[in-house]
Amino acid sequence: MRADAAALSPEGLITIGDAELHYRWIGPGPEDAPTIVLLHEGLGAVTTWRDFPDRLAEATGHGVFVYSRQGYGKSSPCALPRPLDYMTREAVEVVPPLLDAIGFRRGVLLGHSDGGSIASVYCGRFDDTRVEKLILLAPHFFNEDCCVTSIAEINRIYGDGLREKLKRHHGDNVDCAFRGWADSWLHPDFLNWNIEADLAGVSVPTLVVQGKDDEYGTLAQIEAVRRHVSAPVTVAHLDDCGHSPFRDRSNATLDAIFSFLQS
Repeated sequence: MRADAAALSPEGLITIGDAELHYRWIGPGPEDAPTIVLLHEGLGAVTTWRDFPDRLAEATGHGVFVYSRQGYGKSSPCALPRPLDYMTREAVEVVPPLLDAIGFRRGVLLGHSDGGSIASVYCGRFDDTRVEKLILLAPHFFNEDCCVTSIAEINRIYGDGLREKLKRHHGDNVDCAFRGWADSWLHPDFLNWNIEADLAGVSVPTLVVQGKDDEYGTLAQIEAVRRHVSAPVTVAHLDDCGHSPFRDRSNATLDAIFSFLQS
C-alpha cells in the first residue's frame, strides 16, 4: 500500500491488501482540491465510466479518483462465489485502506448502483469527517422484484454476445465479474438482502440521482434515503433515463452534481 499520494501516477495499479486495483486519477491531487471517489456498478470498471470522470473533474474543479474493484477490469481476480455480503465487505475492508492509500483529505464518495450501496455502508459505519457529501446514482438498499427480473434476463443472454461486450472492459476477469455479480443477486437468500440499517447511519448531505425508467429499482430506494438519512437529501429524478444516469443523461447528471456540490 502506498501512503504517499504524490507517488500515484495518473493511471496504474495500487495494492490494497492482497489485491492490485486498477485506477485512474483525473485532475488535482488531494493537497490542492477536494477529491471525488467513484465506486462503480455491479458490472462496472474504470473504463465503463467512459469520459464521465474527466467531465466531472472539469465541471467541478475537483480531483477524481476511479478504480476497479477486485475481480473487475484490470484489477486482480477474485475467488468465486462471492459472499452475499460482498458490498458490505468492500465498504468495511477495502474502502478505508484505499482512501488512506490515495491520501484522501476531504471530498465526496460517488457510487453507482452497487457502488452506491458500498458508499452508503461506508458513510453509515464510519464517522469519517473527510467525507463531506455523498452522491448516489441509482443505488440499492434492498432487493426488489424488478431487479431480480432484469438480472435474470441479463443472465440468460450472457453467453449470447454480452460476454464479448463485457470482455472489452474486464478482459480475463469477465467471468469473475459477471458470475460474481449475477449469481449473488439471483441467489435465493439475496432476496432478503437489506442495508437500510447502515443507511440510517449516514449523516452527510446526500444527493440521489435516479432515472424514471430504471429497470433495476423503484422510487422505494429514494424513499429509503429520505426516511433514514439524518442530513439533507436532494433528489434528481430524471426523465428518459434508465439505470445509468451518467450515461443516459450525462449533462443532467453533471448539472445535478455541480449544483449539489455548490449548495
